[in-house]
Amino acid sequence: MSDQTHIAILGAGPGGYVAAIRAAQLGARVTVVEREKLGGVCLNWGCIPSKALLSVVELGDKLKKAEDLGLMLQAPATYDLARMVARKEKVVASLVKGIGTLLKGWGIEQVTGQGILKDARTIAVTLPDGAQREIHADALVIATGSSWPNLPQFPIDGRQIVTSQQMLDMTQVPASLAILGGGVEGCEFAALYSGLGTAVTILELMPRLLPLEDEEISSTMERELKKRGVTVITGTTVETCERLPESLMLSLKDGSMVATEKLLVSVGRGFNSRGIGLEQVGVVLGPRGDVLVDEHLRTNVPGIYAIGDVTGKAMLAHVASTQGQVAVENIAGHQRTIDYAVIPAGIFTLPEIGRVGLTEQQARARAEQNGKDPNQAVKVGRFRYGALGKAQATGETTGFYKVIADAESDRILGMHILGAHAADLIHEPALAMQVGATAGHVARLIHAHPTLAEGVMEAMEDLDGAAIHQLRKTGKG
Repeated sequence: MSDQTHIAILGAGPGGYVAAIRAAQLGARVTVVEREKLGGVCLNWGCIPSKALLSVVELGDKLKKAEDLGLMLQAPATYDLARMVARKEKVVASLVKGIGTLLKGWGIEQVTGQGILKDARTIAVTLPDGAQREIHADALVIATGSSWPNLPQFPIDGRQIVTSQQMLDMTQVPASLAILGGGVEGCEFAALYSGLGTAVTILELMPRLLPLEDEEISSTMERELKKRGVTVITGTTVETCERLPESLMLSLKDGSMVATEKLLVSVGRGFNSRGIGLEQVGVVLGPRGDVLVDEHLRTNVPGIYAIGDVTGKAMLAHVASTQGQVAVENIAGHQRTIDYAVIPAGIFTLPEIGRVGLTEQQARARAEQNGKDPNQAVKVGRFRYGALGKAQATGETTGFYKVIADAESDRILGMHILGAHAADLIHEPALAMQVGATAGHVARLIHAHPTLAEGVMEAMEDLDGAAIHQLRKTGKG
């Protein structure tokens, strides 16, 4: 890439700021326009702050088992939510500052303001003081992300009806909390606030929690949340929401009522594609408002690329970061694409979930579509955390490993882990899938003992009934 090439990036979330740094590494002149904070939703109001709070509740869970492990505490541990939030803010501020230092170190120009595309090569920016500035570039990257839902029947007021952003800033633990939506965000907040002592109720439209996850993972997580005291109501909708002075009264479709101090609306996100000039310059949007891109992240308008949540591909921070790198490498003349079939992901409930690839249900459905017997074409291996020496030694025995593989080729189709450090452990099977290693390759890799990674090996062995620390199977799974 010529050092005269100028790339302008609209948005500095996990996609935009990574794209900026990679572009600078490739020799481009880079300008980033961001109206709020560096790091976007993930760093400031999502991934990082929620994990900072969840880590404290996770520690609290461990302290509850302390006496069983031989650690005698003088008094029961209590939570100080205000101090937890203050620490969260310090963590976020440190990381935001770190991004700013990186951008400055790479000579990247940062412009704070609201950017709108004026034409296919120009971003018009309204600066905080109201002044106008135009940024002309050789290529534009749209990285505007997504935002919280705005449902007319549940108007966000920041006090009684809230989004996850407001929940992360609360310094008083609510007595009760209803969560509209039992997806990833809803289940994470249920784990967090039930740990803090809140009476939590999850209301989910679909027949099960985490409806996009493997069914065994979903059912196990529902059971674990119920153990934490969470009330789970699936297959329901909220018909009415009555505001009372200090509470809300929710009427469900079966006529039952749920009284709650606060309602967290957690039912998906909207694409930040409107009002930024895309339609005026001719960029085509999908029916949901997502920016349509090809395999190289190019929109239909030459010179304009899009990355991250706004593309609707996979709304994960690490996917946005990878797309950012891929987009600017393609601007530089490379030919790089992304394999969306191999994307590891973590769900930071208590316990954690790690996943990659197909669920068992998806694998069997695909086999059937290809004219194969789904019960013969797909094999499943499982292994319990409780059978691992490391899990027993540390008291982390809840959970299991599950791998799905092609019965003929032994190729790994997907893996799902529920338990301690699941989001870290999922990367070994993900790498195996990426490089085309079979389940047998992973099973034969010598795994260090005692580790939780041994569970990955044993689950792979179990595909053929050969897991050492598991009783003999009576039939193929």
